Amino acid sequence: MSDLAVTQKLEVVGTIKDGLAIGTKNLVPILVNVILWTLTFWIPYLNVGTTIGLMVGIVSKAARGETIEMTEIFDSKYRKYMGEFFLAFGLVGVGVGVGYVFAIIPGIIISLAWSLTFLLVIDKGKNPMEAIALSNQCTYGYKGKIFLIYFLPMIAFYILLFIFTLIPVLGILLNIALVFLLGFFIVGLNASIYKQLTEGVA
Repeated sequence: MSDLAVTQKLEVVGTIKDGLAIGTKNLVPILVNVILWTLTFWIPYLNVGTTIGLMVGIVSKAARGETIEMTEIFDSKYRKYMGEFFLAFGLVGVGVGVGYVFAIIPGIIISLAWSLTFLLVIDKGKNPMEAIALSNQCTYGYKGKIFLIYFLPMIAFYILLFIFTLIPVLGILLNIALVFLLGFFIVGLNASIYKQLTEGVA
C-alpha cells in the first residue's frame, strides 16, 4: 500500500499523488480484469458478479494494498452480494436523481456523500441503508475535498486531450492511451479516498 506524504486526512494533493501511485502499481491486473469483463459482460448472472468485482472488489483490494488477481472479477464472493448491490444501486440512483431535479447541485452533493455506499456494502458487509448512512457520515466535512480530488485531474485530462487532438495521427494514439490511464487513475483515487475515510470502520 502506498503511503500518503501527509498526515491530514484527505489532503487534496497528497490524495491525488496516492491515487496515481495506487493506479500505477495495479495497472496490469486492472487492465486484464477490464478486458475480461468486456469479453464476458454478455453472460447473464456471471456479468453481475464481474461488474461488482470491477467496480468494488478491485478498488477495495487496492485500498488495502492487497494483490489483485488477474481474474479477480470472477471471484464467486461478488455474486453473493447481488441483491444488496441492486438494492443499493436503486436507492442511491433515486436519491441522486431527485437531488438533480432540485437544480443539480443537491444531486452532486448527495452523490459525493453516498460515494462510498457500494464499497461499504460489498467490502464491509453493511446493508444498503446502513451503508448509505455510514457513507454520509464518513464523507461529512470532506465533500469539497472529494470534489477537488476528482475535478483537478479531470481538468488536466481535458487539457491534454485537447493538446493531443492538435497532433496529426500520433494524437489519436496518445488520446487512447490517455483515456486508459485515466481509468487506472480513477481506480487509484477511489481506493485512496476509501482507504482514508473508512479507516477504523469495521
